[in-house]
Amino acid sequence: MKKAKKSGVKETLKRVWRFIWEDDSLASWLVNIVLAFVLVKFIIYPGLGLLFGTNYPVVAVVSGSMTHGQQDFETWWEMNQEWYTAKGFTKEEFQNFPFANGFDQGDIMVLLGSKPQNVKLGQVIVYESHPDYPPIIHRVISKSEDESKVYFETKGDNNIIADREKIAQERFLGKAVLRIPYLGWVKIMFTTAISKIIGIL
Repeated sequence: MKKAKKSGVKETLKRVWRFIWEDDSLASWLVNIVLAFVLVKFIIYPGLGLLFGTNYPVVAVVSGSMTHGQQDFETWWEMNQEWYTAKGFTKEEFQNFPFANGFDQGDIMVLLGSKPQNVKLGQVIVYESHPDYPPIIHRVISKSEDESKVYFETKGDNNIIADREKIAQERFLGKAVLRIPYLGWVKIMFTTAISKIIGIL
């Protein structure tokens, strides 16, 4: 009896395995998509979070606020230098900032956790925005301390003005250290598709 049960379980597992990895049906594809989502969301992403010291180890860039477009740095600086020089930044200083040429919508940015006190001017950080909106990724243009609490002033390279409010340290999620072009479009398109499906339902 035990052997029969064991054999039955083994056969069921084999059928499930073949269905997931060998079947070309629509149902199998849907199951694969769900499994991939679960794997990334609940295993890979939290694992990266532990490794990199932040709850947001990887973010997709969903806006064009940091893009420099197709311009080279010289052209971009010519068009934007007035704002930055008024804030005390030189061209040479900006060129040495991380991601001095910006980055684009659809890019993936890898983040590292950091103490807010260790963040430097010109670094690109991610911070919490409104609860209904994704986190924002912008450049630090000013930093201050008040009663041992750090505040950041930030600006998107492609924005004509700085962000409206100072960012308190508890909203800081991490600093960007690596750019992976285009890969974020996968998440953006997936999220958009899910939103449309929910809207229809």
